[in-house]
Amino acid sequence: MFHPLPLAIGLRYVRSRKRSYFVSFITWISLAGLALGVAALITILSIMNGFEDELRSRLVSLAAHATVTADDGARVDWPAVVERIREIPQVTGAAPYDEVEAMLGNGPELEGAILRGIDPGVEVTVSTIAQDIIEGSLKSLAPGADRVILGRGLAYQLGVGVGEPVTVMIPTADASGEVTPRIRQFTVGGIFEAGLQDHDSVLALAAIADVAALRGSTRITGVRVKFADLMRAPELGAVLARTLGPGFKVSDWTQQNAAYFRAVNIEKTMMALIMLLIVAVAAFNIVASLVMVVTDKRTDIAMLRTLGLTPRAVLGVFVTQGTAIGWIGTGLGVALGALLAYHVDVVAPWLERTFHFQIMDADVYYITRIPSDPHFADILLVAVAAFALTLLATVYPALRAARTQPAEALRYE
Repeated sequence: MFHPLPLAIGLRYVRSRKRSYFVSFITWISLAGLALGVAALITILSIMNGFEDELRSRLVSLAAHATVTADDGARVDWPAVVERIREIPQVTGAAPYDEVEAMLGNGPELEGAILRGIDPGVEVTVSTIAQDIIEGSLKSLAPGADRVILGRGLAYQLGVGVGEPVTVMIPTADASGEVTPRIRQFTVGGIFEAGLQDHDSVLALAAIADVAALRGSTRITGVRVKFADLMRAPELGAVLARTLGPGFKVSDWTQQNAAYFRAVNIEKTMMALIMLLIVAVAAFNIVASLVMVVTDKRTDIAMLRTLGLTPRAVLGVFVTQGTAIGWIGTGLGVALGALLAYHVDVVAPWLERTFHFQIMDADVYYITRIPSDPHFADILLVAVAAFALTLLATVYPALRAARTQPAEALRYE
């Protein structure tokens, strides 16, 4: 005989074909609901991870992994600082920059912008935007050429294209403290698209020498740094700060964009909780099905009790049955969820073709595809949580079965 006995009976009940049709239907619905809930949760978490990765790549496409600036009023030999930074292990690029708020105009159109002066020769070592989009334009930023590269959104708002003039105005203060504008005409040397509004709609790039000429003085805002490992930026930023010593401020991309990732993490957490509630509803449907099984099997339980089966063993029978349902539902959900998560790039276009709609409209969103980044830890966590909920759902029906009194159950049989 198969041992232990409660396990054998519980598994037999799972396979039994003599059960009431309604009870069996409820059990299968519970199992299907659990599987779909688990699959949906895994898919949603993977898509949220994908959007987080996409946001990260777009944020650092024209931003640096870290930025070094000087304390207010400090006089710094920036060329020497750049050389010191480049000698630090794990640093793959360092470029000085000058940044100023400006107004850009084209006829009656006037837009606020961030004018960033860069060294075209070394900018490609710190910018991770696709080189085929920006590298050719960077070559046009020769010192003295008075050329500027605009984000696509900014160029659209100004109504200018490559080769057309644009007026750049910045505020300056004279010796008496009076603010006067300095105006210079630039030519649009190129247009870039980083895929993020903070870059595309406000950023303009020019040669650092041309920005200095517009200011009327040479000035360096700081140094932009790129590390070999983007994800180690906080750690390597701390190393950079210790190496440079006092008088410098070092901020990495996680600090500069903390609000973005805080919002993404909050959304991811809330979506996970909502989907977990769906899994919980499906899991606790098992309570209803097992309660009906207990009612249906009262006579069987009573006969087993009279043959010597202990209440603890009866408890094990129904815990086994509920656990088996939980394992099957969770396993199917994990398999389906992983399949969807790893093939979103195939499933989403198929849905769009089949039902004739577009999930990510290019006229509305910068991202036109649904990204997915499944993490094994997320899949494991979802599986454990779902199985724990189904195990918890078996407790009440199993205790109810264990309290069945043989004499009372057999009285009218």
